[in-house]
Amino acid sequence: MIELTAIIDSAQDAFAGAITPAELENAKALFLGKSGRITELMKGMAALSVDEKKSRGAAINFAKQSIEAALNSRRQALADLELQAQLRAEALDVTLPGRQRGQGGLHPVSLTLERIESIFASMGFDVAQGPEIESDWFNFTALNTPEDHPARSMHDTFYVEGGSKTAPNLLRTHTSPMQIRYAVKHVKKYSNVVNAGEGQSLFSGEMPEIRVIAPGRTYRVDSDATHSPMFHQCEGLWVGENVSFKDLKFVFTDFCRTFFENDDLVLRFRPSFFPFTEPSAEIDIQFPSGPLAGRWLEVAGSGQVHPNVIRNMGLDPEKYIGFAFGMGPDRLTMLRYGVNDLRLFFDGDIRFLSQFQ
Repeated sequence: MIELTAIIDSAQDAFAGAITPAELENAKALFLGKSGRITELMKGMAALSVDEKKSRGAAINFAKQSIEAALNSRRQALADLELQAQLRAEALDVTLPGRQRGQGGLHPVSLTLERIESIFASMGFDVAQGPEIESDWFNFTALNTPEDHPARSMHDTFYVEGGSKTAPNLLRTHTSPMQIRYAVKHVKKYSNVVNAGEGQSLFSGEMPEIRVIAPGRTYRVDSDATHSPMFHQCEGLWVGENVSFKDLKFVFTDFCRTFFENDDLVLRFRPSFFPFTEPSAEIDIQFPSGPLAGRWLEVAGSGQVHPNVIRNMGLDPEKYIGFAFGMGPDRLTMLRYGVNDLRLFFDGDIRFLSQFQ
């Protein structure tokens, strides 16, 4: 019995000295393993008599149970210590304010569109919105671009279900259709012209001038560092009895200098071709300083509205004249913020977009 008591004491000391579960399992093997001290004692009982086996077996079982109890007790103690350490590491101070959702903001292109609308509103321009799914008539034909016109190849686009073979529907390639939509609606207020186009009487009476911009999304099959299949455009239109190319130059020059907050900005009107204007011009700008100083950068197309387009508005081109322009807010955003890859605006990376808030 003295020997068994010593083994129990030795096991309890070994278990108490174990500070990790692995060390505790190693200590267990010394006493309860296949070659452990208790196991060896039980193997030696084979040579004892029946009476000795009874007394000796009872003593060994008591020692084994005592050792197992000490083992389980130490296991629980180590588990409790581990839990306490975990709780301390993951402690939550409930008195601290909770995490709040970060405050969002407008997309940089939306900021640009708001800025454009504000500047032109100060010049007396309305803002018009129209459908992004357009008919062939408003997107092409009414803008002096019939079906066989070569300029249509520049507007390779996305056609959608609906319409007909001769009058298909498509995702608009520019916001220029709003020229026709807005002007026809405007003319109806002051005349009996119901449908513009061939065979219809044209209005030549008195009416307020048409001044409108049409910002919005447009679509073309195009994608690279400076283009996207979806992009924004802002169309501008001013029609009246005495609207000249001089007015176009003044209005757009004033807009660009206000938008970029630079009175020294230089503009150049370069002859070009658009089917819906004649004469037509590309508009380039040149910054006097900064990383883009000295470079000419194209920002818009413009021109005097073609007589055929004036007719499709329901107006008499002998009396009414005007100018139109179309610019890309996406490109203006790139120039304003110094971004050289248009795709960054539409990748949805919050880290990039949050810089503009």
